[in-house]
Amino acid sequence: MTSAVTIPRHGGTGGRTAVAARARQVVKAYGAGETRVVALDHVDVDIARGQFTAIMGPSGSGKSTLMHCLAGLDTVTSGQIYLDETEITGLKDKRLTQLRRDRIGFIFQAYNLLPTLNALENITLPMDIAGRKPDKGWLAQVVETVGLSSRLKHRPNQLSGGQQQRVAVARALAARPEIIFGDEPTGNLDSRAGAEVLGFLRRSVDELGQTIVMVTHDPVAASYADRVLYLADGRIVDEMFKPTADAVLDRMKDFDARGRTS
Repeated sequence: MTSAVTIPRHGGTGGRTAVAARARQVVKAYGAGETRVVALDHVDVDIARGQFTAIMGPSGSGKSTLMHCLAGLDTVTSGQIYLDETEITGLKDKRLTQLRRDRIGFIFQAYNLLPTLNALENITLPMDIAGRKPDKGWLAQVVETVGLSSRLKHRPNQLSGGQQQRVAVARALAARPEIIFGDEPTGNLDSRAGAEVLGFLRRSVDELGQTIVMVTHDPVAASYADRVLYLADGRIVDEMFKPTADAVLDRMKDFDARGRTS
């Protein structure tokens, strides 16, 4: 099965492209000779603008590597990565750092909040560092969307794990990035708090027009997405639209069965 997966949606001939990010023939390899390991094997993929995409696959499939390459957090061995129409492969470190700061948002499994700052200060910190003033109207909308209006003066140690992750989500949204990448963003949360955060991510797509790419191993988390990409052995081997948790679980079981018989 080919690794080329594209999605011609939205947009049309006028206006902005429907693709927020794309990879073209991306290879990521570690080592050389007999010790060479290929984490991504000539991957082609388009990430649709204004949609929620989940990336799944067994351990070692390349899902986190793909996300890190798309986000400019890791370099590629060969191939091209584009953010909108900007090729980010080959950019100088300073330019790439600026691009990540201004155009990309990140949500990680660890909340990465500064304990000495309150929730609002943590949310606006990246913009403060960049010397940019937040758009007050947008910031208020983001805070309301993630349900933090009454907790803005609280420091991280005064917030639950779910509330801390909501702060991290709001921080990613506040700068109005073109795309947000989440690496197991609910991995440290219980099922209730995880559902809250996933609901906020879903709302940010539906109500705020955000583009989100999330790596997850959880079928329930993947069911919040518009589209699921499945990786195996460094290749995109399947995709699913309008996923349900049961459908995702069945697909993953099928991959596990194939792996045991191959």
